[in-house]
Amino acid sequence: MIAKVFEHPFDLIKVRLQSQPLDRPARFLGPVDCFKQTLAGEGFLGLYRGLSMPVIGSMVENATLFVVYNQAQDFIRSFSAIPRDSSLTLTHLGVAGGIAGGVTSFVLTPIEFIKCRMQVQMLSHMASAQSPHPPVTKAPGAVGMFLDTLRTRGVKGLWLGQTGTFIREAGGSVAWFGAYECLSRAFLKNTSNPTDKSQLKTWQLIVAGAVAGVSYNVICFPADSVKSALQTSDELGSTSGANGAAKKRFFQTGMDIYRSRGFAGLYAGMGVTIARSAPSSAMIFTIYEFLNQTF
Repeated sequence: MIAKVFEHPFDLIKVRLQSQPLDRPARFLGPVDCFKQTLAGEGFLGLYRGLSMPVIGSMVENATLFVVYNQAQDFIRSFSAIPRDSSLTLTHLGVAGGIAGGVTSFVLTPIEFIKCRMQVQMLSHMASAQSPHPPVTKAPGAVGMFLDTLRTRGVKGLWLGQTGTFIREAGGSVAWFGAYECLSRAFLKNTSNPTDKSQLKTWQLIVAGAVAGVSYNVICFPADSVKSALQTSDELGSTSGANGAAKKRFFQTGMDIYRSRGFAGLYAGMGVTIARSAPSSAMIFTIYEFLNQTF
């Protein structure tokens, strides 16, 4: 939850860069320009638009991720007849991470759908305000967005972008847990007990967690870009898929982004994402290991 508060402004900028409609000139030239425009148009609090959803969801997300990760390890031990006092290979841990990420994606998609819509809603409201007859409306909050989605799309609509979330979480979690476990083992190699993570120094946890965070985001970033475009296209009245999100498919939207903006469009916002993911992930793993040792 602490990590989400820290990283949210970075995430907002990332989503706004990813969600720029393809049928008109880009509103933002890059992360710095997006930050300046957001600050000028919406103030400091504008950087935290949509924060309620990830703060609430982070508890469920991390609980699901780590619980399923540990359960998947138990299943792999049982299936492969590996004793509890023997370490799993990095391949085994990667598989466990992928399973955990895949399961968690189904929890995350509705949360991220509402969050992404809230993060870009002021862009459409500001555009409407500049029209000759601006509508007098107030931007809805998380509950309003949720009810609007149920009314217009039904329960199924909350999982718009699930393919992108699944690819990002399953693939990203292989890299996330894999990088963390690999570095942890390297740090523990010359200690008295190479399997005891309580021997890791704080700086080692921070480094391993930071590298894990970068690995997670780099590995499947285009999937996240396509997901954001799908989830926000109706809110922006855009064609971040040409005919609206309801008629678009994941891979078709990805091809539209590539044809319009090339590979750069699929990686829009990656720099700012890496900038926030390294410290955020370091914080998560450090707190996780501390709680593991304490309880």
